[in-house]
Amino acid sequence: MQLVNQKIFTPEIMLLFVEYYPRKIEEKLDKWIKRREAILIRGPRQSGKTTLLLHLKEKLGGSYVTLEDEDMLRAFEENPKAFASRFKGNLFLDEAQYSKGAGRSIKLIYDLFPNLKLFVTGSGSFDVKVEIGKYLVGRAIYFDLLPLDFEEFLSWKAKDLLETFRRSREMIKDFLEGKKVEVEVVFEREFRSLLGEFLTFGGFPAIVKENDEEIKKELLKNLYRTYLEKDVFFFFNIRHLEKFNAFMKYLASSIGHILEISSMSSDLKIDYKTLENYISILVNTYIIRLVSPFHKSLVTELKKAKKVYFVDIGLRNATINNFSPLENRADKGYILENFILGEIAQLRQVRYWRTTGKAEVDFVLDFKGKIVPIEVKSFGRVSKSFLSFLKAYKPDRAIIFNEREFGMKELNGTKILLLPPWFI
Repeated sequence: MQLVNQKIFTPEIMLLFVEYYPRKIEEKLDKWIKRREAILIRGPRQSGKTTLLLHLKEKLGGSYVTLEDEDMLRAFEENPKAFASRFKGNLFLDEAQYSKGAGRSIKLIYDLFPNLKLFVTGSGSFDVKVEIGKYLVGRAIYFDLLPLDFEEFLSWKAKDLLETFRRSREMIKDFLEGKKVEVEVVFEREFRSLLGEFLTFGGFPAIVKENDEEIKKELLKNLYRTYLEKDVFFFFNIRHLEKFNAFMKYLASSIGHILEISSMSSDLKIDYKTLENYISILVNTYIIRLVSPFHKSLVTELKKAKKVYFVDIGLRNATINNFSPLENRADKGYILENFILGEIAQLRQVRYWRTTGKAEVDFVLDFKGKIVPIEVKSFGRVSKSFLSFLKAYKPDRAIIFNEREFGMKELNGTKILLLPPWFI
């Protein structure tokens, strides 16, 4: 005999049993909460969108509805006006990707119910299939909720180190603005350990909260399987999951490398257009990032080929089933490069530099109209490629993230800041 009606365990009730951990996105949302525009929050599966929505509901008041509920989905699609008439104040609408007509329905609700503030979430870039954007021009503001960055990770795992981290980030900003700075590396052992954990298991909230490493691994593997089965198979209607899986593993083994679609097509026996479609899916569901080349004047510079990185390194490690400690890994350099890209990509436009002669700089940052080359390496010495860039472009400032040498040096008129990777 079933004694408990499972429907009483709604997301709202479950939230009461879960401690809420703050996310930086809340600061961005604050100035839009009292405005008329609908707030659309996108991001990968399990990045914390539902938790955030429920937190906002508790904070601001209103009603929470998930379109994963078939009854609510049917009401929302068949009669949006009657659906919206049930609610007042704030309406928190979760899992909008389940409704193919979400854009049209949200527009209607927005136009007919001016006193109803809409907060909408969707897994992946749900606008690809659902086409919300074209209906909500001038009516909505978009935000991306990704897995935790390193600052958020520290705020959850080691709050006592947060102020030290923020001072280091401010120091980098001062350096790029031309101010005199001093590099002071403190609490090195703790930062190394925390960075090692972050670069092994990544920043998905449920994984960060879990302390048991074996459970972390299983959660990540399950997240990967769920992504393939629900997002790729169900949402994007990709029927050859074995090919898509092989492609994912290929990319996961190629982070920091130039994306050569022709070579992949030959190696994987998958046609070129199919691979282009796969890449588009991975970008639009926040699994990978593509970095374009920097080029300004030299005819030998690459101008089209892109480099590939994963949004979350834990999911990448799950893709290839490798959770070895960072210090024991042959791909350690690429993992650190992936990490630095993820941290700086949130703030500014990032490119990489490479010539046909294969001289290469990991990243080129545009900081207030000035170019800043960035290298990620084991040691602090200046490579020939980096020197070539300095000679060609004569930047005022440059940064080398490494694990051995910290401080300042000057070369050919360029001031170079040498930092540990956890200072980003």
